[in-house]
Amino acid sequence: MTVQKALSLTIPDMPTLLSAYMPFLDRGGIFVPTKTLYRLGQQVYLLLTLPGESEPLAISGHVVWVSPEGVSGQRMPGIGVHFSQQDYSARDRIETLLAGQLDKAPPSFTL
Repeated sequence: MTVQKALSLTIPDMPTLLSAYMPFLDRGGIFVPTKTLYRLGQQVYLLLTLPGESEPLAISGHVVWVSPEGVSGQRMPGIGVHFSQQDYSARDRIETLLAGQLDKAPPSFTL
């Protein structure tokens, strides 16, 4: 049995959310800055607090992107978490907040 690792992320503002969100994943995903080592495919549990909100969203997912510490260029260390099947509501909530901004997104923390 695989143990899920727990993470917590508070997104302070909309530009940060826009850079962290991964809309190219079918269920949505988010970049989580961390120096902790994770494996691709590893299950994670995330408490995500969105800008202007006090209650975090509880999200389960799996690691689909890894930027290790010491990664080249301007990339920060962290992981991309692909939301699980039951977390379409997280994707929908984020995309509602980012309505009209996804097509003119600044450089992201991943691609």
